[in-house]
Amino acid sequence: MRKFLKAFFPIVLVLLVAVAAVCAWLVYGITRPPRAAYLVTPQSFSKVTGPVFKGSDVKWKNHDGTNARGWLIPGADEGPAMILLHGYGADRSWLLNLAVKLNETTNFTVLWPDLRGHGENPAVNWTSFGALEGDDVNAAIEYLHTLKSPAGKPQIGSRIGIYGIGLGGYAALDAAARSPEVRAIALDSVPSSPDDVVQAATANRTGMNNRILQGLAHVGIRIYSFGKFPTKTSCELAHALGDMRVLLLAGVQSDPARQSTLDLVRCLKSSPEVKKDLPLTGANLLSSTGEQEEAYDRPVIEFFDNALR
Repeated sequence: MRKFLKAFFPIVLVLLVAVAAVCAWLVYGITRPPRAAYLVTPQSFSKVTGPVFKGSDVKWKNHDGTNARGWLIPGADEGPAMILLHGYGADRSWLLNLAVKLNETTNFTVLWPDLRGHGENPAVNWTSFGALEGDDVNAAIEYLHTLKSPAGKPQIGSRIGIYGIGLGGYAALDAAARSPEVRAIALDSVPSSPDDVVQAATANRTGMNNRILQGLAHVGIRIYSFGKFPTKTSCELAHALGDMRVLLLAGVQSDPARQSTLDLVRCLKSSPEVKKDLPLTGANLLSSTGEQEEAYDRPVIEFFDNALR
């Protein structure tokens, strides 16, 4: 037995080190989403629109002391406010067109931040896969209440709406369950749980949908997060919303997040508005035509305009 152990112990040790290395490589990669230059910024957008566009870069603090940043378009004094949340692997520039349309149509104040770990040179280098993102949204709401209009009045009133895609949708659910000021939310491609986001991120990181690698990523991310990985499902968060206006946006049958989004219907206490089989979702708006984008944006804008007036 001793000879057997001496012969195979080095092999077992090498295998364990290899597994740990792969696990660390996966966790490091998926907690730091792909980053690229912003598609468009308020500065570049204003060169086309001129001085009419009032978007600006703003910063505030999250509850854990980390820095947060976003773009802001002020609306009517003491009017409703909107917060737009992108998905995993995207950034705030993906939602600039929707933000501008929302502000122009409704005159609501619109804030759309970079989620943790996202955007150019992010203020926080890693994502928490929903453990802290919902609380970050509540910090953004508190920041909005500190703003004053040029007339010295509060910039926003007591009605807030949130739009979220993917991981942003999970954060929107979490934030809405925490804050009574949130009166309406629109959810696109919502994962059934943060594990879905981890699985998709791992497949993107490795270029394959391998069960062993998926398992290593799930174990590794829980060790990395020191037991703080979010365990609540989207259904549990939705059930805690109470009587709230909700819009669910689901893509075509082949959309992997379609079913998890539609499943929220049975989790909500209120009756949501549902858009089924959309030709595109917020996750693939970049590849859409102007006509398709308008067909997607219009129901979202009308929903919030009716819900927050």
